[in-house]
Parts: sequence; structure tokens; C-alpha cells
Amino acid sequence: MPLRPQLLFHRFLWAISAATLLGFLLTSGCQSLPGTRQSGPWNIGELRKPPTVLWGNTNGLVQELYYVGEPLLGKPTRVFAYLARPTNSLDGKLPAMVLVHGGGGKAFKDWAQHWAQRGYVALAMDLAGNGPTSRLPDGGPDQADTVKFRDFNESGAHDMWTYHAVAAVVRAHSLLRSLPEVDTDRIGITGISWGGYLTCIAAGVDTRFKVAVPVYGCGFLGENSVWKDKALAEMSPAARELWLRLFDPSRYVGAVRYPILFVNGTTDFAYPLDSYRKTYRLVPKKWRHVSVAVDRPHGHIWTFPEVDAFVAHVLNSGPALPGFGAPIVEGRHLVAPFTPARELKESLLCYTTDLGPWQKREWQTVPARIEGGRIQGELPISKRVVAFLAVRDAAGSHLSSEHVEVPETSGE
Repeated sequence: MPLRPQLLFHRFLWAISAATLLGFLLTSGCQSLPGTRQSGPWNIGELRKPPTVLWGNTNGLVQELYYVGEPLLGKPTRVFAYLARPTNSLDGKLPAMVLVHGGGGKAFKDWAQHWAQRGYVALAMDLAGNGPTSRLPDGGPDQADTVKFRDFNESGAHDMWTYHAVAAVVRAHSLLRSLPEVDTDRIGITGISWGGYLTCIAAGVDTRFKVAVPVYGCGFLGENSVWKDKALAEMSPAARELWLRLFDPSRYVGAVRYPILFVNGTTDFAYPLDSYRKTYRLVPKKWRHVSVAVDRPHGHIWTFPEVDAFVAHVLNSGPALPGFGAPIVEGRHLVAPFTPARELKESLLCYTTDLGPWQKREWQTVPARIEGGRIQGELPISKRVVAFLAVRDAAGSHLSSEHVEVPETSGE
């Protein structure tokens, strides 16, 4: 349908701004221990309500739209998004996906179309205040690091980028749930880089999702990340502590109680493996799955086959993926319980004997062996080894165990 005048949309935004701000003030001081469910500064009750939407043009499977965002400096905002529907969208209830872009990204039409072509209703929103071609006059905060990590106090938390971005993600979920063609029991979320960071937060605060796949993003950014000694270090101590308390994913992701797949590379420049493992270990073993790959590239890549396969298994009764138990060292071998699910193309022990920054370590791979419900690989002789086990199935999906740090291995 044609767009209504922007003025009508703004009048609606002004009407709800006071209620939204009040909800923020009532919840912003509520904190709890990591691993327990908490809403942080977000008024989840308000965000669960379907937002007002202005529908735009449709081109093929994809339709443009705008929906209400959080007030910024007391003024109303809009969020631009692409909604893609499969060609069979009138044939019954369909699964759906929320798609969260990363730094330097935007609402990717092709990403939404990727999922629609696989039978999902998909919504890809912009989280930098932009429309389809340029910045919106009433857009939310930009996502530059200088905006994300600026000094602020608790009363100004609702003007921070993370606050706006998570709110936009949860509202996108609420929007999808309001569509008649969407099965509300089959909605998932995936995000890339900063989108993976946001996915870790949204997955913890929004209990309605059924599956999540954060790619690259993780928590414990103040302990080790590309921002630890840069953007975070440049904040005042009080603002940095507040940012980590309100906006680090480690405060939220441990509350996830549905399947979640963590996807990363061994030498990711932004999210190193120590912070990454510490993040996914917050999620109970029953729900967490890991896919760490040697030299996996970092970028707005939505064609990793394990992402599609994992979501399809949970939301669309697709084939299960291989499963790993906790790895242990037995003599010279790294061993883990293993549940094969598909024909496997390769099984590997991945290891490094390097020290220093995770991003600069060189990794090696050697074949691993699967037998008797276990996968095992022989560790190299070294004073120190970091290693994990991995498999790739015939469809190209890569799954792995968590990594283990072995202080010393010998030839005995």
C-alpha cells in the first residue's frame, strides 16, 4: 500500500515516547548475575508489542517498510527494513528470521531474499539510522565506534547505539509475529559481527525466539577484543564500567534456553577465542553448539552452510547436524564424545602451538579419527598446544568442539 504522510507516523511516535521512557527508567537499574534472565535497560513488555509500520514498495519477493524506533534525545525515530516473503507465503504458516547486520552494514535486501528463497519470511533492518539510499532525517544513532563507545551516564543510556539497536531487533521480531503468514513458534535470529554481538543480547532478553546464530560476535569485550585497548580504553572509567554492565553480551546470553550456534574463525580480528569460549560457556550445554573454523573470513557473509542447516533443523525439521561433547586430553590425544548425523566429508584436529595474540596465531590441521561414538586426534609434541576437533559434512556444514588449552604434551 502507498506510504502515509510522515507526519502521521511522527504523531504516533510522540504519543508513545513518554511511556517508553518511563519503562526505561523503571528497568534501567535492574541488574542480576550473568546467566540469569534480565532485561537490562530495555522495556521488553513495550518492545513485544507490534510496532506501527509504514509499508513501501514491493520488488519481487522483497518489500520496503519503516517501523517505529526508540526516541533519540527526546525525538521520535524510524527504522528502515526489507521484508522478504517466499513465493508460497499464502500457503500456510511459515518460519521466519530476523537478520542483524554488522559494522559498516545496512539492511541487506539480498540477505532477506536469501532466506525467502529457502522458505522463510525474513526481515533485515538498518541499525545505523539509514534508509534505502541515505541517512534518514529521523533515523536512530549512527553505528561508528565514536558513537557506540562515547561517554554517558545511566540517565543517557537510552540514547546509546546498543540500546536503540537491540530495541529495533526485538521490535523486528514483534513485527514478524504480527504477520498472518508467520508461524510464531518458528522464528529465529542471526546476526553478523556487531550483528552477532546484538544477537547475543537479543537472544537473552527475548524469550520468544526458537533459534539463534550469532556469527563472530561475543561478550567479555572489556577482557579481550579489538575494542579493549582502543574505544573502551578511551572512555572514562565510570562510562566504561556502565557500558560493560549494560551493553556487554555476557550480561544476557547466558539466559538463552533454546538452540544457539556460535560461529567464528580461529583468528578473528575482533572477537578472539578466549572471550568467545567464555561467552558460549554461559549457555547451558544442552543448548549451545559451536562452529569455529581455521581461517574463516570475517565479513557480511550469509552463505555459511552450517547457519542455514542449523536453522532448518530447528525451525523446519531439517536433518540434524553433528554434535560434540566436551573434549578432554587422553595421553597424546584430544578426545570428545561425538554424534554423527550426516555423511562426513572430513574430520580434523585443529591446533596451534603459537603464543601471543589470538589474531596472530598460525593454526594447523591434521586428520582426526571417529569410532565408537568418539572423535579423536593426535596432539603434536609441544610445551603448549591449543586444539579443538572439527568435522565437515557432505553438504559443507562445519561444526566443532570448544578449544582446549593443553599446557604440555610429550612423546610418551
